Amino acid sequence: MALTSNAGSVLIIFLSLTLVSTATARPIYPLPSKISNGIRKPLQTSRPYNIAHRGSNGEIPEETAAAYMRAIEEGADFIETDILSSKDGVLICFHDVTLDNTTDIAKHNEFTNRKRTYDVQGVNTTGFFTVDFTLEELKTLRVKQRHPFRDQQYNGKFSIITFEEFIAIALDASRVVGIYPEMKNPVFINQHVKWPGGKRFEDKFVETLKKYGYKGSYMSKDWLKQPVFIQSFAPTSLVYISNMTDSPKIFLIDDIDIPTQDTNQSYWEITSDAYLDYIKNYVVGIGPWKDTVVPVVNNYLQTSTDLVARAHSHNLQVHPYTYRNEEMFLHYNFHQDPYEEYDYWINTVGVDGLFTDFTGSLHNFQEWTSPLSKNDSGDDRASKLLNKIALLITSYKN
Repeated sequence: MALTSNAGSVLIIFLSLTLVSTATARPIYPLPSKISNGIRKPLQTSRPYNIAHRGSNGEIPEETAAAYMRAIEEGADFIETDILSSKDGVLICFHDVTLDNTTDIAKHNEFTNRKRTYDVQGVNTTGFFTVDFTLEELKTLRVKQRHPFRDQQYNGKFSIITFEEFIAIALDASRVVGIYPEMKNPVFINQHVKWPGGKRFEDKFVETLKKYGYKGSYMSKDWLKQPVFIQSFAPTSLVYISNMTDSPKIFLIDDIDIPTQDTNQSYWEITSDAYLDYIKNYVVGIGPWKDTVVPVVNNYLQTSTDLVARAHSHNLQVHPYTYRNEEMFLHYNFHQDPYEEYDYWINTVGVDGLFTDFTGSLHNFQEWTSPLSKNDSGDDRASKLLNKIALLITSYKN
């Protein structure tokens, strides 16, 4: 029986409330993952990957357990996170090297003397840095929404989570959900955090993945069981871990005026054919900022570059970032319609994965527009087709 749009909305609201209340009551996710889900629905590999950028952070504060669980509810193929470190060497899920923008650190008078100024990628940056707080101290903070134009009702409800807690969320999902962790600011982290035995940030990162069974080259049996993409803006970190793990890696590419943080190479050098031919020995794809793939002038898209075509010619996937629903992020070409943006990037540009703040929107678009899987049974295909027809009829009636 197909759900009407009203019934579907009620169900989503109910699940959201259940998720938030659960996450609030249990801010620390259980470790290690011990939940048995039997035979789980496999990862879809027939269409571009839906990558939940910092979780479903368009709705819930980024990098929190609730944001990741919401993204899984909404159909994410991969949940994406940024990995930094605490002062005592515990890997955490957090985007900025400072705590100022997305936590309530300003309300904690006990930490007022922790403000520091450090060099971060050549820029003197002042704030409260994760590397100056132990995990126990970080757990006393609460996360808040980064953008003022997004829902503020969840501010102060969720704590910072560790890399291991993040992994547990994926492993405990009722279907196979991949993880997409970034080795964030490795140069800075290695300068400020020291591990026993001379180990580096990258060593601890890979050790954590191995501890929970993440291994195998892209599309191998092991990888399909526990999918992972390792990402970084630092090419030396990706090369360094290549001898430690065969898990697939993605080289992130920043704006055209920002050099690589570790090798000081320009955008033009790292997107040249010669460099793509070199880096393909270590990675399976690139993750560029989307406005460098298709330049923008006065909020209008210009002629697309050939970066996607050239990357594909080197057998590299392309996973651009970041797709957002709000008007201020949608170029005029898309008439304020995020579905038009998804259609353009998937069907015209031809990307292989998309980092999105709104996992549900991308999932709905792909469910409505992607061809049915060849592996579906006849009954499944008929059922899905009837459901699609019902949705279209309901939409027309409303």
